[in-house]
Amino acid sequence: MDGARTAGPAPIAPPLIDPQQLMRDLKAFRDPRPVRSGWELAITLIPFLLLFAAIVTAVEAGYLLALLLTPVAGLFLLRLFIIQHDCGHGAFFRGRAGNDWFGRALGVFTLTPYDCWRRSHAQHHAATGNLDARGIGDVDTLTVREFQERGRWQRFQYRLYRHPLVLLGLGPAYLFLLRHRLPIGLMKEGRKYWVSALATNLVTAMILVLPIYLAGFGVTAMVFFPVLLTAASTGVWLFYIQHQFADAHWHEESDWSFHDAALHGSSHLDLPPVLRWFTGNIGIHHVHHLASRIPFYRLPEVLEKHPALRDLNRFTALKTISALRLALWDEGQRKLVTFREAARISAAA
Repeated sequence: MDGARTAGPAPIAPPLIDPQQLMRDLKAFRDPRPVRSGWELAITLIPFLLLFAAIVTAVEAGYLLALLLTPVAGLFLLRLFIIQHDCGHGAFFRGRAGNDWFGRALGVFTLTPYDCWRRSHAQHHAATGNLDARGIGDVDTLTVREFQERGRWQRFQYRLYRHPLVLLGLGPAYLFLLRHRLPIGLMKEGRKYWVSALATNLVTAMILVLPIYLAGFGVTAMVFFPVLLTAASTGVWLFYIQHQFADAHWHEESDWSFHDAALHGSSHLDLPPVLRWFTGNIGIHHVHHLASRIPFYRLPEVLEKHPALRDLNRFTALKTISALRLALWDEGQRKLVTFREAARISAAA
């Protein structure tokens, strides 16, 4: 043909994924391996305890030297929380009793009452992406319309709540140091949750008696709080990006589907290998939400078997920075938007 340009190959569309079929396929990865689970627990808990002792000792040589070890100890504590998280899903050991008692024991170190957390986290999994079931175990999210209908003071409070310094700083400190000390939201649902919260507080205090006796309260506090807050802030950052991204999946109850919301409403945070290890592969969150009984150490196997999942809602650590600006769900565009974008939408309407 004269003058005609040869068209290049048409782009290959990503394969369609049937969430319900995928969920059935993922049952093959559900069985935990007891020896592997024990090994993962040992190589996380023992280094954490040794690092904590080393930091307490290093304080005598200078606090700045001790602070150099704090981020590493915080990451080990975060990994303990990931193991506790797997216990809550019945994914770390084969028996429920083993999962529950190890989960309760780890809650003493993570300052997270296991039974209270497991209940709220189960509700989060059951209602992810459901606009009519928000507010339990997740980051509070308003729609653009709801935000505009709020009074000035309420809008200010929500803006403050969604600010990165609060979400990743004050928020985690409040959550792990204060909120978890009582069964907030579960106070009227039975004695079990009071026992979980108060027993965790008591055993944590008993464990801290030894370093307080040996090094003093001030030294222990200067070690304990930075380690805890490093783990807490990193954990909240992970939790945020797992569901708070522009093309997340939110629907009203009438249009909501668990399988679609689990797969398409959760991200794949593709981290460097070292961070992937410390975070227990929890960045493969779209797989986790669809099949929460898969042990964290088997999640990479899923990506190898189902490579189409690698690029689904994929983020790198750097890309999460822009996602922190997102704050409101725009029901018209069906995406999360910033406050500035929401103002333009409201002005145009």
